[in-house]
Amino acid sequence: MRISEFDWDAGNWPKCGEHGLSKSEIESVFRNGPQTNADPSILERRFRAVGRNDEGRHVFIVYSIRVRGGARFIRPISARYMHAKEVRRYEQART
Repeated sequence: MRISEFDWDAGNWPKCGEHGLSKSEIESVFRNGPQTNADPSILERRFRAVGRNDEGRHVFIVYSIRVRGGARFIRPISARYMHAKEVRRYEQART
């Protein structure tokens, strides 16, 4: 799926930034090929991404895909650094 860019605004950025990540850190996870799967949200179709930012820190992101004018945008909903147990599970799944 081709993504045009990221969808940031006052509705999603404060929620994502409250855990100490910057927009560029969150975006870097997607450039670095995260593992993704569906999120069980019933409100809208959402996805989960787990991967590493450019500094190598493990990040967990919940996001949706928005389409406007034929272009697809990643809209991060929540982002945080992964806990040690999650990092171990992520690394084991990669091997």
